[in-house]
Amino acid sequence: MSRPPARVTAVLGPTNTGKTHYAIERMLAHRTGVIGLPLRLLAREVYDRCVALRGPSVVALVTGEERIVPERTQYWVCTVEAMPVGIGADFLAVDEIQLCADPERGHVFTDRLLHARGLHETLLLGSDTMRGAIAELCPGAVFLRRERFSTLAYSGSKKISRMPPRSAIVGFSVENVYAIAELIRRQKGGAAVVMGALSPRTRNAQVAMYQNGDVDYLVATDAIGMGLNLDIDHVAFSGLSKFDGRRMRRLEPNELAQIAGRAGRHMNDGTFGVTGEAPPLDDEVVEAITTHRFTPLKRLQWRNSELDFGSPDRLIAALEEASDNPWLMRARAADDLLALQALSALPEVRARASTSDAVRLLWDVCRVPDFRGISHAEHASLLEAIFRFLHQDGRVPDDWLARHIARIDRVDGDIDTLSKRLAFIRTWTYVAQRRGWTRDESHWRGETRAVEDRLSDALHERLTQRFVDRRTSVLLRRLKQKEGLVAEVNDKGDVSVEGQHVGRLDGFRFSQDPKASPDEARTLRAAALAALTPEYTLRADRFYNTPDTEIDFTEQGGLMWGTHAVGKLVKGPEPLRPVVEAFVDDEAGPDVAAKVQRRLQHFIDRKVVTAFEPLLALSKDETLTGLARGFAFRMVENFGIIPRESVANEVKDLDQDARGALRKHGVRFGQFTVFIPALLKPAPTRLRIVLWSLAEGLIEFPESPPPGLVTVPAIEPVRKGYFAMSGYRPAGERAIRIDMLERLADMLRAKDTRGGFEASPDMLSITGLTLEQFAALMTGLGYRATRGEREKARPAPETVSETSPETVSETVPETGDEVVAEAPALEADAPDASHSTGDAAPADAPDAGEDAAARDVAPAESGAESGAASSAEPGADADTAAEVEVEVFYTFAWGGHRTARRDGAHQGGKPEAGPRAKPDGRGAKPKGRGKPKGGDKGKPGGGRDRQEQGARSFEARPPKKDRIDPDNPFAAALMGLRTKD
Repeated sequence: MSRPPARVTAVLGPTNTGKTHYAIERMLAHRTGVIGLPLRLLAREVYDRCVALRGPSVVALVTGEERIVPERTQYWVCTVEAMPVGIGADFLAVDEIQLCADPERGHVFTDRLLHARGLHETLLLGSDTMRGAIAELCPGAVFLRRERFSTLAYSGSKKISRMPPRSAIVGFSVENVYAIAELIRRQKGGAAVVMGALSPRTRNAQVAMYQNGDVDYLVATDAIGMGLNLDIDHVAFSGLSKFDGRRMRRLEPNELAQIAGRAGRHMNDGTFGVTGEAPPLDDEVVEAITTHRFTPLKRLQWRNSELDFGSPDRLIAALEEASDNPWLMRARAADDLLALQALSALPEVRARASTSDAVRLLWDVCRVPDFRGISHAEHASLLEAIFRFLHQDGRVPDDWLARHIARIDRVDGDIDTLSKRLAFIRTWTYVAQRRGWTRDESHWRGETRAVEDRLSDALHERLTQRFVDRRTSVLLRRLKQKEGLVAEVNDKGDVSVEGQHVGRLDGFRFSQDPKASPDEARTLRAAALAALTPEYTLRADRFYNTPDTEIDFTEQGGLMWGTHAVGKLVKGPEPLRPVVEAFVDDEAGPDVAAKVQRRLQHFIDRKVVTAFEPLLALSKDETLTGLARGFAFRMVENFGIIPRESVANEVKDLDQDARGALRKHGVRFGQFTVFIPALLKPAPTRLRIVLWSLAEGLIEFPESPPPGLVTVPAIEPVRKGYFAMSGYRPAGERAIRIDMLERLADMLRAKDTRGGFEASPDMLSITGLTLEQFAALMTGLGYRATRGEREKARPAPETVSETSPETVSETVPETGDEVVAEAPALEADAPDASHSTGDAAPADAPDAGEDAAARDVAPAESGAESGAASSAEPGADADTAAEVEVEVFYTFAWGGHRTARRDGAHQGGKPEAGPRAKPDGRGAKPKGRGKPKGGDKGKPGGGRDRQEQGARSFEARPPKKDRIDPDNPFAAALMGLRTKD
């Protein structure tokens, strides 16, 4: 009894009609079945669904690069090219049958249309455009029309930046897809990428990101039009033309509809439109897509399937044979035919292909796809090697295959590099799948599959790294869901929202991650600030209760809470009342900003009260009246330090009672400066410079000198008033601290500043300078320094001086190098030089008020000591003369500022070498010279013309030997006295 002919049913209709789902149900209803699908990706998807329903032991997956065939296989899920023909399955289905018109692969689908049949049922699934062709080529076929579950509407053109979530943007080249995905990442947080060239593993991983909601956008090629079932609400075309392998051509309406139909799954309506540079769709095209009415197909691609393997030429002729059926159009030469033509032209190949089996083997080799996309010549060269191995040895050598696979088995490189390696491994995967081509098929199938999996995973990772910003996508999703975002701030200030790092919280200001692109900025800030609102309040409460020890100000006027900048100081209504400007984000709210501002104002107010307590007490003393009160106001204006020359007249006008009232508040009327010694400590000095900089309106504040230094370099240029606010007075190339300067001035009062004197060890000690540096300092103060040399006196053995020259030399080496010594601790009750001088400093010289006759004594004694120390007996032993050491000394005399400027000593800061003195060690006293008279009080060197003043000069040359007898028993004692101050 003959079997009745198999029923052929054509299930036609637009996308989203459930045709593939219907075919799977029908196949599983039979004992055995085969279904052919257009893409490897779709085949894997259907295979997974069948395995879930029937188990892996009865479902096979066969594609060009993958072959999973259990022993008890009942259902075959395949690509159309890999469909097993003639196995006698009860059911057979071919999906997307309209691909019969495809220029590249259409002939394969046409062959299945004509010859592939199930024993009991055959389903042809596809577009309604195939109705006429199927009716003509498959007489007796039954047609089923399935309508779309949901509606599809055209939404026009949209910018990518305004693309709605759950959208798919379609590009028609790899470069276009990458560019769109990069733009989506910057603006929307990321996108999944789906292309036909991806391996199933990579494609599934990318699709899973989209389906799970990790990203809301999908960027794909037209591969998504071939049955991939995704939850897409909107499809946007970035172009309307594609390269079909030969030329650029415009997509037909039915092709656009195939892709646009992916929008709106099952009962959800969908939309489609254009974006980027794609022009708006014509009204006719839009109507055709929305109503699913397209021009029926009139010609199908066809290639002769009745092949002649007698010889390569006869095989080529059979493949190029044309059909006399008007529906069937001979397909253009495909890659396999081009490879056959190239190989058959080689003499060696023609010699080997001398039998029908050899020709059949040659044809099987030529059908290896050119996954690599290289030139036909290179692909033909590879196929020639494979054919030679198979014809000669019956299999591909393991070592040869291993070498090629090893070169590909690397997961480093970028997306393009990994994509090329995946294309290469697909060639060897195809070779390993061919039965009988390798010695151990299972080994090489596993090996190539493992390499493909590793490359697929690496490619998925690179795609995700490049096109997905997980941080932004997570935040966008949570914001969209209107859920409460959880923000965490670690001890370093790093802010993470939902586990994603978004920036830093510095005090009360949020700064987003600098790595974020400008397009991500708004999203990150919105997400972070929405989550940080409670954090601002908690941090403000904690800051308000923090002790002052945890808050500080910087030398630029900034206010710090630990390592966080929380505000800055700005100029206030009064010098000692600065105003605080808090650094608080607007999003934190006015309450937080006010609380932070109040806490900072309390802090700085207490700092000012603590540091300037004597000055504030002076300003609040209501017992001060008249000139004393006015002078107190001047002290407050100048932060407790005023150079005396700037207030010389005011000081002169103060009577003793007024001065006494001011001294009760610690005011000291020094020879050079009027100041409060307690305010010279490091803390008040540091704050004073900041407040002074604010009052002066400086943009960049100068730093305070390091604490504890007596002198510092007088670096130019500096703003006028800086050294006074720092507690120093410039003197030549260095500046000396004003309290130490007053101590030095006290010492100078006891010296013959007119006749000349030498520096004592105490002077060098309190300044911490070498003799050369001290000379420069004195020159800067208006003194004339005269350099001389003499024989160094050796003290008598029985005499021990309090401060020997050797000790001074060790303490302050006379090398000329810069030496900075720590000053003695400041004392609030430091001796006031004015106590012994009536407060008013001598107007013309530091030694004003001393008896002129008393001043004449020092030069004489000094000269005598010099002569005694330097004298030598004529005829002394040569060895003794050789031991004589020469020392440098300076003689200082008041020169006045004019003389100093005239001589250049004050400007350059260098002492000059004076004229040699007379042999008796004393200079001639000019006529008309007398005791300096008062002029400008408080200014050294004031009074009458400085050019009329002079200083006694001294000579280092030993005096005449008849003046002091070297054999005199008192000579040694005189030498010892010289070392005493």
